Amino acid sequence: MAAIETLGELRKSGYRSRPVKQEVRDNLVRKLRTGEALFPGIIGFDETVIPQLVNAVLSRHNFILLGLRGQAKSRILRGLVDLLDDQIPVMPGCEIHDDPLAPLCAACRSRVAKEGDRVAIGWLPRESRYVEKLATPDVTIADMVGDIDPIKAAQAGLNLSNELTMHYGLLPRANRGIFAVNELPDLAGKIQVGLFNILQEGDVQIKGYPVRLRLDVMLVFTANPEDYTARGKIITPLKDRIGSEIRTHYPATRHNAMAITKQEAWTERADAVKVDIPPYVREVVEEVAFQARADRKIDKRSGVSQRLPITTLELVVSNAERRALTNGETLVVPRVTDLYAALPSITGKFELEYEGELRGAEQVARDLIRSAVGSVFTGMFEGVDTRTVVEWFDLGGSLPLEDSTSAENVITLTKGLQGIRELAERTGLPKGSAAPAVASAIDFVLEGLYAQKKISRSEERGYSAVESTARRPTRREEQAIDEEIRIPSGKKKYYN
Repeated sequence: MAAIETLGELRKSGYRSRPVKQEVRDNLVRKLRTGEALFPGIIGFDETVIPQLVNAVLSRHNFILLGLRGQAKSRILRGLVDLLDDQIPVMPGCEIHDDPLAPLCAACRSRVAKEGDRVAIGWLPRESRYVEKLATPDVTIADMVGDIDPIKAAQAGLNLSNELTMHYGLLPRANRGIFAVNELPDLAGKIQVGLFNILQEGDVQIKGYPVRLRLDVMLVFTANPEDYTARGKIITPLKDRIGSEIRTHYPATRHNAMAITKQEAWTERADAVKVDIPPYVREVVEEVAFQARADRKIDKRSGVSQRLPITTLELVVSNAERRALTNGETLVVPRVTDLYAALPSITGKFELEYEGELRGAEQVARDLIRSAVGSVFTGMFEGVDTRTVVEWFDLGGSLPLEDSTSAENVITLTKGLQGIRELAERTGLPKGSAAPAVASAIDFVLEGLYAQKKISRSEERGYSAVESTARRPTRREEQAIDEEIRIPSGKKKYYN
């Protein structure tokens, strides 16, 4: 079709224009029939959000995605671009991408009337048909809809009510495409009122003058439920005109969360070192977010973004990379203790309740890491006897390990610790693994025992026995401690 260069050729080709909502619907129907992926890269929404989204598009609705931060709302909206045609014919130079077969603006109508089938046409790719605006309180109606340009009117000798005097805003420039507004409640109420006609009648009015453009646009929005009271709200008449309200959510399972983080996190470093991330490290990173979302010290209304495990994993890999480079190792294998080097990422991803403020963000983050390690370790080592390792510490053994300790030194220092290698192999460590992988597995076992309160750890002594002033838990109490890790913190039982 791109070979067609004039209006006459376009008419002879049999091309028929479609409203953008019908175009999106038709392409969605085709994808459903052929079994194509609808929203590549969106994980964990297959049984919840995606079906509702499909129904809204099939119904030709304008819709809003409602959810907490970090729930892929913007990414979903940008995925709608794949439901547009590869390209559509437009009037060259027209700010609102007028349809050559049915032009809206006066200038394009005049050109068609004057030149007829000889009018040149252009082709607009799908990527240029998506317009996104982040709503902020300082956005004006002129930014969104447009304004009258008196200078243009004076230079052309036109009346201010003439369409040729208009300066188009973002919304008219999205004509024949998709217009997305992120964080809709942040938009001032009077600006939201300006969207009424677009949603219901499909036209736009400029500055009170009798200038009306019947735009063809699909309107989609995002909003955070917390913003309804924190910074603004969606006014009721506008909300009533939005066809579908679709709720998003955080990953329901650790498996889905790991898949998202693996897809989004930058962990493949293009250097001389090779990065190998053990599965249990990935699990612990994700579990930190799950623990945070359930922790009573963290504000649940604000949410804990999926960006937390993504940026945390990147810092974990970077800390392991720093250690490998310092010690001359060519294989980078992160350890669970590398999560403590990722505290700058974790503490910035949640808001604290009053109880959390008293404890401090960094200490809350450290507690989350310990709980996450304990949860993953308990699931992997449930029913496994770890008393041999614990007794070594009870007899006075200690391990002064740091996150900068080389893999070879970790193995050397733990060589006399009976049973540690057997426990490390239970993590799925293959026979003949390289030293960094072995050191990482040993580190996980030690941190897991520390999380279960079976051994102690301090900055000065490293790993050691639990202080003698604290009574050794009975087997029943150890099971209760294991169970505590699996219970959301709002329902924890504490034992002394």
